[in-house]
Amino acid sequence: MPPHPQTDALRGSLDLLVLKTLSLQPMHGWGIGQRVQQISDGVLEVNQGSLYPALQRLEKDGLIDSAWGTTDNNRRARYYRLTAAGRRALGAELESWRRFAAGLEAVLRTS
Repeated sequence: MPPHPQTDALRGSLDLLVLKTLSLQPMHGWGIGQRVQQISDGVLEVNQGSLYPALQRLEKDGLIDSAWGTTDNNRRARYYRLTAAGRRALGAELESWRRFAAGLEAVLRTS
């Protein structure tokens, strides 16, 4: 078994995780990864090498936008926030994910 079995599932849900995290508040990339890990009690770890391309793609698609700001540590960082289109996409993605998870759970319950 691979060392991180959640990797494939996480890859398929990274956009959803980013959109949901940004629905809470604007934040910089490193903060997004930390928040996902914190909320999931360490079960989900967002690879920074996957996160930044996802952020660029979501921004290109108009689902998030960004601006430079200063962190609590007084460092420059790009802060991302959800757009109106991103909020609509989040709602649709959540509904789709819930249908998928329910279907998966139904199959797994079968004896």
